Amino acid sequence: MAETTQSQVSVHRDHASGYHFVAAPPRAVPDLWREYISGALRAYRRFGVESALDYERVRSGETTALFHAALDSRGVVVGGLRAQGPYTRAEESHALREWKTPEDVDRIRRMIEARIPAGVVEAKAAWVAEELPHRRELTLALAQMGAMFMDLLDVRFMMATAADNVLELWKTCGGVVDHRVRATPYPDARYRTRLMWWDRHRNRAQAPVVVAEMRVPPSGGDSR
Repeated sequence: MAETTQSQVSVHRDHASGYHFVAAPPRAVPDLWREYISGALRAYRRFGVESALDYERVRSGETTALFHAALDSRGVVVGGLRAQGPYTRAEESHALREWKTPEDVDRIRRMIEARIPAGVVEAKAAWVAEELPHRRELTLALAQMGAMFMDLLDVRFMMATAADNVLELWKTCGGVVDHRVRATPYPDARYRTRLMWWDRHRNRAQAPVVVAEMRVPPSGGDSR
Protein backbone atom coordinates (compact mmCIF):
# COMPACT_ATOMS: atom_id res chain seq x y z
CA MET A 1 0.00 0.00 0.00
CA ALA A 2 1.25 3.47 -0.86
CA GLU A 3 2.30 6.00 1.77
CA THR A 4 -0.77 7.75 3.22
CA THR A 5 -1.35 11.27 4.47
CA GLN A 6 -4.14 13.10 6.24
CA SER A 7 -5.16 14.57 2.86
CA GLN A 8 -6.55 11.10 2.09
CA VAL A 9 -9.05 11.42 4.94
CA SER A 10 -12.51 12.77 4.15
CA VAL A 11 -15.51 13.43 6.40
CA HIS A 12 -19.19 13.34 5.51
CA ARG A 13 -22.13 14.20 7.77
CA ASP A 14 -25.30 12.27 7.10
CA HIS A 15 -28.15 14.64 7.90
CA ALA A 16 -30.85 11.95 8.00
CA SER A 17 -29.18 9.91 10.76
CA GLY A 18 -27.08 12.62 12.41
CA TYR A 19 -23.90 10.49 12.27
CA HIS A 20 -20.57 11.39 10.70
CA PHE A 21 -18.62 9.14 8.34
CA VAL A 22 -14.85 9.16 8.01
CA ALA A 23 -13.37 7.65 4.85
CA ALA A 24 -9.67 6.82 4.83
CA PRO A 25 -7.05 4.15 4.15
CA PRO A 26 -6.31 2.23 7.38
CA ARG A 27 -2.74 3.57 7.61
CA ALA A 28 -3.97 7.16 7.60
CA VAL A 29 -6.08 6.67 10.77
CA PRO A 30 -4.77 3.52 12.50
CA ASP A 31 -6.64 4.06 15.79
CA LEU A 32 -9.93 4.51 13.95
CA TRP A 33 -9.22 1.43 11.86
CA ARG A 34 -8.59 -0.71 14.95
CA GLU A 35 -11.83 0.52 16.51
CA TYR A 36 -13.76 -0.26 13.31
CA ILE A 37 -12.35 -3.76 12.77
CA SER A 38 -12.74 -4.66 16.47
CA GLY A 39 -16.37 -3.56 16.30
CA ALA A 40 -16.86 -5.68 13.18
CA LEU A 41 -15.49 -8.72 15.02
CA ARG A 42 -17.91 -8.19 17.93
CA ALA A 43 -20.83 -7.76 15.54
CA TYR A 44 -19.99 -10.89 13.55
CA ARG A 45 -19.45 -12.93 16.70
CA ARG A 46 -22.90 -11.97 17.92
CA PHE A 47 -24.33 -14.03 15.04
CA GLY A 48 -21.65 -16.73 15.12
CA VAL A 49 -20.27 -15.82 11.67
CA GLU A 50 -16.87 -14.39 12.56
CA SER A 51 -15.24 -16.77 10.08
CA ALA A 52 -16.73 -14.62 7.29
CA LEU A 53 -14.84 -11.60 8.57
CA ASP A 54 -11.46 -13.31 8.03
CA TYR A 55 -10.23 -11.21 10.95
CA GLU A 56 -6.66 -12.52 11.24
CA ARG A 57 -6.01 -11.78 7.58
CA VAL A 58 -7.60 -8.33 7.40
CA ARG A 59 -6.92 -6.81 10.82
CA SER A 60 -3.57 -5.28 9.76
CA GLY A 61 -5.39 -3.18 7.18
CA GLU A 62 -2.98 -4.18 4.41
CA THR A 63 -5.73 -5.76 2.31
CA THR A 64 -8.05 -2.75 2.69
CA ALA A 65 -7.82 0.13 0.22
CA LEU A 66 -10.33 2.34 2.03
CA PHE A 67 -12.87 2.07 4.83
CA HIS A 68 -15.80 4.10 6.09
CA ALA A 69 -16.29 4.44 9.85
CA ALA A 70 -19.56 5.80 11.24
CA LEU A 71 -19.05 7.95 14.35
CA ASP A 72 -21.55 9.11 16.96
CA SER A 73 -21.47 12.50 18.69
CA ARG A 74 -18.77 11.25 21.11
CA GLY A 75 -16.50 10.13 18.29
CA VAL A 76 -17.14 6.44 18.97
CA VAL A 77 -17.22 4.10 15.97
CA VAL A 78 -20.72 2.59 15.69
CA GLY A 79 -20.50 0.99 12.25
CA GLY A 80 -18.70 0.89 8.97
CA LEU A 81 -17.51 -1.12 5.99
CA ARG A 82 -14.33 -1.58 3.98
CA ALA A 83 -13.22 -2.00 0.35
CA GLN A 84 -10.65 -4.39 -1.13
CA GLY A 85 -8.98 -3.60 -4.44
CA PRO A 86 -8.87 -2.32 -7.06
CA TYR A 87 -8.23 -5.88 -8.16
CA THR A 88 -5.51 -6.83 -10.62
CA ARG A 89 -6.57 -10.48 -10.78
CA ALA A 90 -9.76 -12.34 -9.92
CA GLU A 91 -8.10 -14.51 -7.27
CA GLU A 92 -7.87 -11.48 -4.98
CA SER A 93 -11.64 -11.61 -4.49
CA HIS A 94 -13.03 -13.17 -1.32
CA ALA A 95 -16.12 -14.23 -3.28
CA LEU A 96 -14.19 -17.05 -4.94
CA ARG A 97 -13.81 -18.62 -1.50
CA GLU A 98 -17.52 -18.36 -0.68
CA TRP A 99 -18.83 -20.48 -3.57
CA LYS A 100 -17.90 -24.16 -3.80
CA THR A 101 -19.49 -25.35 -7.06
CA PRO A 102 -16.86 -25.20 -9.84
CA GLU A 103 -19.25 -23.74 -12.42
CA ASP A 104 -20.23 -20.84 -10.16
CA VAL A 105 -16.63 -20.16 -9.14
CA ASP A 106 -15.57 -20.13 -12.78
CA ARG A 107 -18.45 -17.82 -13.71
CA ILE A 108 -17.57 -15.35 -10.95
CA ARG A 109 -13.90 -15.45 -11.93
CA ARG A 110 -14.73 -14.62 -15.54
CA MET A 111 -17.03 -11.76 -14.47
CA ILE A 112 -14.32 -10.19 -12.34
CA GLU A 113 -11.66 -10.58 -15.03
CA ALA A 114 -13.93 -8.88 -17.57
CA ARG A 115 -14.36 -5.88 -15.27
CA ILE A 116 -10.75 -5.46 -14.10
CA PRO A 117 -9.74 -3.14 -16.99
CA ALA A 118 -12.44 -0.65 -15.90
CA GLY A 119 -11.65 -1.09 -12.20
CA VAL A 120 -13.39 -3.32 -9.65
CA VAL A 121 -13.40 -3.27 -5.85
CA GLU A 122 -15.17 -5.47 -3.31
CA ALA A 123 -17.14 -4.19 -0.31
CA LYS A 124 -16.76 -6.25 2.85
CA ALA A 125 -17.34 -6.27 6.63
CA ALA A 126 -20.37 -4.00 6.89
CA TRP A 127 -21.83 -3.65 10.38
CA VAL A 128 -23.91 -1.31 12.53
CA ALA A 129 -24.06 -1.43 16.34
CA GLU A 130 -27.28 -2.51 18.01
CA GLU A 131 -29.76 -0.25 19.85
CA LEU A 132 -28.60 3.04 18.35
CA PRO A 133 -30.76 6.12 17.92
CA HIS A 134 -31.80 6.42 14.26
CA ARG A 135 -30.29 3.01 13.49
CA ARG A 136 -32.41 2.51 10.37
CA GLU A 137 -31.28 5.83 8.94
CA LEU A 138 -27.68 5.01 9.77
CA THR A 139 -27.95 1.65 8.03
CA LEU A 140 -29.28 3.31 4.87
CA ALA A 141 -26.50 5.89 5.04
CA LEU A 142 -23.91 3.12 5.37
CA ALA A 143 -25.16 1.58 2.13
CA GLN A 144 -24.77 4.95 0.38
CA MET A 145 -21.24 5.27 1.73
CA GLY A 146 -20.48 1.85 0.26
CA ALA A 147 -21.51 3.02 -3.19
CA MET A 148 -19.21 6.01 -2.70
CA PHE A 149 -16.19 3.66 -2.81
CA MET A 150 -16.39 3.68 -6.60
CA ASP A 151 -15.91 7.45 -6.76
CA LEU A 152 -13.24 7.59 -4.06
CA LEU A 153 -11.20 4.77 -5.62
CA ASP A 154 -11.98 5.83 -9.21
CA VAL A 155 -13.31 2.49 -10.44
CA ARG A 156 -16.38 1.65 -12.48
CA PHE A 157 -17.49 -1.52 -10.68
CA MET A 158 -18.02 -2.72 -7.13
CA MET A 159 -18.99 -6.20 -6.02
CA ALA A 160 -20.22 -7.63 -2.74
CA THR A 161 -21.71 -10.83 -1.40
CA ALA A 162 -24.81 -10.48 0.76
CA ALA A 163 -27.33 -12.70 2.50
CA ASP A 164 -30.99 -12.59 1.49
CA ASN A 165 -31.97 -10.47 4.50
CA VAL A 166 -29.85 -7.48 3.37
CA LEU A 167 -30.31 -7.59 -0.39
CA GLU A 168 -33.02 -4.92 -0.33
CA LEU A 169 -30.74 -2.62 1.66
CA TRP A 170 -27.95 -2.83 -0.93
CA LYS A 171 -30.43 -2.30 -3.75
CA THR A 172 -31.19 1.16 -2.33
CA CYS A 173 -27.71 2.34 -3.36
CA GLY A 174 -27.59 0.78 -6.81
CA GLY A 175 -26.66 -2.83 -6.07
CA VAL A 176 -28.05 -5.45 -8.48
CA VAL A 177 -28.29 -9.16 -7.66
CA ASP A 178 -26.56 -11.30 -10.29
CA HIS A 179 -29.07 -14.11 -10.85
CA ARG A 180 -26.65 -15.96 -13.12
CA VAL A 181 -24.88 -17.09 -9.95
CA ARG A 182 -26.81 -19.36 -7.62
CA ALA A 183 -27.10 -18.61 -3.91
CA THR A 184 -24.47 -20.21 -1.69
CA PRO A 185 -24.91 -21.33 1.96
CA TYR A 186 -22.21 -19.00 3.25
CA PRO A 187 -20.93 -18.61 5.93
CA ASP A 188 -23.18 -21.49 7.00
CA ALA A 189 -26.47 -23.19 6.15
CA ARG A 190 -28.54 -20.46 7.85
CA TYR A 191 -27.76 -18.07 5.00
CA ARG A 192 -28.37 -17.84 1.26
CA THR A 193 -25.64 -15.51 0.05
CA ARG A 194 -25.91 -13.82 -3.35
CA LEU A 195 -23.48 -11.97 -5.58
CA MET A 196 -24.23 -8.27 -6.21
CA TRP A 197 -22.74 -5.73 -8.61
CA TRP A 198 -22.64 -1.95 -8.75
CA ASP A 199 -21.89 0.01 -11.92
CA ARG A 200 -20.70 3.59 -11.32
CA HIS A 201 -22.06 4.69 -14.70
CA ARG A 202 -25.51 3.28 -13.94
CA ASN A 203 -25.50 4.77 -10.44
CA ARG A 204 -24.82 8.24 -11.85
CA ALA A 205 -27.56 7.91 -14.45
CA GLN A 206 -30.16 6.71 -11.95
CA ALA A 207 -29.30 8.90 -8.95
CA PRO A 208 -27.39 12.02 -10.10
CA VAL A 209 -28.63 14.15 -7.20
CA VAL A 210 -27.42 11.69 -4.56
CA VAL A 211 -24.02 11.31 -6.21
CA ALA A 212 -23.59 15.06 -6.49
CA GLU A 213 -24.40 15.49 -2.78
CA MET A 214 -21.89 12.81 -1.75
CA ARG A 215 -19.13 14.49 -3.77
CA VAL A 216 -19.41 17.85 -2.03
CA PRO A 217 -15.97 18.44 -0.40
CA PRO A 218 -16.46 17.82 3.35
CA SER A 219 -15.08 20.07 6.02
CA GLY A 220 -11.71 18.97 7.42
CA GLY A 221 -10.67 16.96 4.38
CA ASP A 222 -11.08 16.41 0.66
CA SER A 223 -13.25 14.05 -1.33
CA ARG A 224 -10.53 12.86 -3.71
